[in-house]
Amino acid sequence: MKNLEVMLQLGAEQMGINLSPEQLARLHRYVELLAKWNKVYNLTAVRDPKEMVSRHILDSLSILSHVERLTNPGSRFIDVGSGPGLPGIPLAIMLPDRDVSTLDCVGKKTRFQQQVCAELDITNVTVLNERVEKWQPEQPYDLVMSRAFSSFSDMIKGTDHFLKSDGLWLAMKGIHPDVELKELKSFRPDISAKESYSLTVAGCEGQRHLVILERMDRTQAV
Repeated sequence: MKNLEVMLQLGAEQMGINLSPEQLARLHRYVELLAKWNKVYNLTAVRDPKEMVSRHILDSLSILSHVERLTNPGSRFIDVGSGPGLPGIPLAIMLPDRDVSTLDCVGKKTRFQQQVCAELDITNVTVLNERVEKWQPEQPYDLVMSRAFSSFSDMIKGTDHFLKSDGLWLAMKGIHPDVELKELKSFRPDISAKESYSLTVAGCEGQRHLVILERMDRTQAV
């Protein structure tokens, strides 16, 4: 599947991302493992490895520059509802000096993640097989990210206790979620959209957005 490696390399270049030979090899092998396991364990609805490159790997890397600028070496972030490790594992491959946790309640998906980390020698990922509403982190995180939650309200409700007081939520969405933002304002007026970006994903035609949420000083919340 050498053509997958070429797709990864060219797609990343189109997105302004420079992959080292080691990063490229690990991302390529991740796709191979995902395609292999998916045949038996149904980890993702995406069956074609070529589609996995664009819809999973490059989609995950579309927020790389934002994660990089919002964190420092040693920062901790968690990918909630990670499924087979997306976007957490691709980001961990690209940012080996960050401490990444991936959380999912489905055992077959977290077992796959553990196998990936073992085979690819990814040492900065902690895989958590837990339910989001029940798990209590020993230390809060700098960032909480997800592309799995159906709404901002659900994301905040489930992960509020994960985040440092000055931490940020990174929510990956399709079309710009104007309605969700209005619903969030009525549900949690102390939380607002700090930043919003349209994302470019090589090989994907649909809209993709990143919304970054922050807690405001409650005295300023309306």
